Amino acid sequence: MTAAAPAVASRIAVITGASSGIGAATARQLAAAGYRVVLTARRKDRIEALAAEINDAGHEAAAYALDITDRAAVDEFATAFKTIGVLVNNAGGALGADPVATGDPAQWRQMYETNVIGTLNVTQALLPALTASGDGTVVVLSSTAGLSTYEGGAGYVAAKHAEHVLTETLRLEIVGTPVRVIEVAPGMVKTEEFALTRFGGDTEKAEKVYAGVAEPLSADDVADTITWAVTRPSHVNIDLLVVRPRAQASNTKVHREL
Repeated sequence: MTAAAPAVASRIAVITGASSGIGAATARQLAAAGYRVVLTARRKDRIEALAAEINDAGHEAAAYALDITDRAAVDEFATAFKTIGVLVNNAGGALGADPVATGDPAQWRQMYETNVIGTLNVTQALLPALTASGDGTVVVLSSTAGLSTYEGGAGYVAAKHAEHVLTETLRLEIVGTPVRVIEVAPGMVKTEEFALTRFGGDTEKAEKVYAGVAEPLSADDVADTITWAVTRPSHVNIDLLVVRPRAQASNTKVHREL
């Protein structure tokens, strides 16, 4: 099955959390696939540099500094669009790896605000423009953490379970409209910031996550999966796509060559 070129009315793709990792990789790949990408993230300097890189490569990109947990700012952002074709809800992340007994409620709250409320904010604000395009696609980048639990991850797991349920419910509620709802749930992905952020900048702890794993997924691997799902013909909906490295059989079963 070949990739479907975006129709003129649906050529705009908004990517949240586009300043690094999977978000940045997805922006590059969707731009190469023919979309005009709108990059959002809090770090304005990073998304502006990425937009310049994409434009210099002969594609189309614009940058917009945005905190997706700020509903007023999200609503203002949404006024710029009458129609868009694709929304990639990528912004999120994990904080800490403490057990339930000692987990930090502030970290749990922050993860919920970013992964769940942020996704809700942007999806609600842009759903009219996605519908108006006549061929819209909502992508939610969740995680295998949203499908099964693991010790030390309850706060992140809880947030990703909520994001997974949000996605399932949205698909049920808008069936019959010209908008697809796609969920991509990656397993172990090694990016420059995910584990480092989770462990508060502790590089030793961050590296232990991937110790002995020959080839964890890369940001480009996941971006390729997202781009493939988005570029299927309009009648094809990839409800849920789980992608893991070959070395990972589950959240708790990983082959390590130590």
